[in-house]
Amino acid sequence: MHVYIFRGPGRIFGVTPDVTGANLPSQFAPWNAFKSVELRREEQMPGVNTDECLNDIEKYGFHITDAHVRITETAIQMN
Repeated sequence: MHVYIFRGPGRIFGVTPDVTGANLPSQFAPWNAFKSVELRREEQMPGVNTDECLNDIEKYGFHITDAHVRITETAIQMN
């Protein structure tokens, strides 16, 4: 899956298939485009658990981390 990585405040990162990042949680805005990558299950990428990331994208439409620690569900509850 081709995804776009956006940087929020501090060490917050959002991963989404949406090139604009419009579906990322607003409480961590502003989101700044960082890079785009191809993610595949069971392939490693530095700083990202690809299976966890793709599971979140399938369920929520995005994946959020803080210092490489998954906070997707916390972000949804805050929204």
